[in-house]
Amino acid sequence: MSEYRRTSPDEVYFATLTVVGWVDVFSRKEYKDILVENLKFCQEKQGLQLFAYVIMTNHLHLIARRQKADLTELLGRFKSYTAKKIIEAIEKNPQESRKEWLLYLFEHFAKTNTQYSNYHFWNYKNHPTLLHTNAVLDQKVEYIHQNPVRAGLVTEPEYYLYSSACADSPIRVDKM
Repeated sequence: MSEYRRTSPDEVYFATLTVVGWVDVFSRKEYKDILVENLKFCQEKQGLQLFAYVIMTNHLHLIARRQKADLTELLGRFKSYTAKKIIEAIEKNPQESRKEWLLYLFEHFAKTNTQYSNYHFWNYKNHPTLLHTNAVLDQKVEYIHQNPVRAGLVTEPEYYLYSSACADSPIRVDKM
């Protein structure tokens, strides 16, 4: 397991959070909405500033900072909370045709890591990368916004709802 890396308050970082095994959980709206709800909570109550994001089927990218506190610590709590909520939603969803398969996979991944008791949802690593120049920042924003285009989900970045490129995005994006 990797060591914990602290982030500096008020610095801007690029982070990727990935579902174990690259399992396509976020192909369902209700699971993406759990992420949206909790990112909004982090913005409103935890000092998260979100400058760019995209939620893909099995991962999400963020460009963010946390005012006056450690971003890595917040991402850890975000992952822990959303994992529990998403697993619970999968278990309780009678329309989830992949329920047994998903729960089997998350249980399997938990067996390979003693940190997890029943299910392991998110990959452990998400070390935020400091964006120290405007050129690097611009490159990461472009990478994030092109992700759904490269995946063949949309033809233009602004057509993908779960992205800061979309004017109708469900998450407020902060200005730099």
